[in-house]
Amino acid sequence: MNRNHWIGIIAGILTTGAFLPQVAQILKTRNTRSISLAMYLLSSMGVAIWIFYGLKIRAPPIIIFNIINLVLMLLIIGAKLYWK
Repeated sequence: MNRNHWIGIIAGILTTGAFLPQVAQILKTRNTRSISLAMYLLSSMGVAIWIFYGLKIRAPPIIIFNIINLVLMLLIIGAKLYWK
């Protein structure tokens, strides 16, 4: 693996890790009042495009971490819609 992949892995760990406290808090409290549905919908679309881009350039860190991010975002969106 070259240096650029390691940069992508570190960035992926940090950006994916940033969602974990939010998901944990939502699952613990079931409170989604302060969560912006529009922000998560738009961000999810952007992440889906990053996945497509990662596939096009064959960049595993971009693909893997954005898939994880998309799953976490979809959990948040689902919770927002379920626990209004």
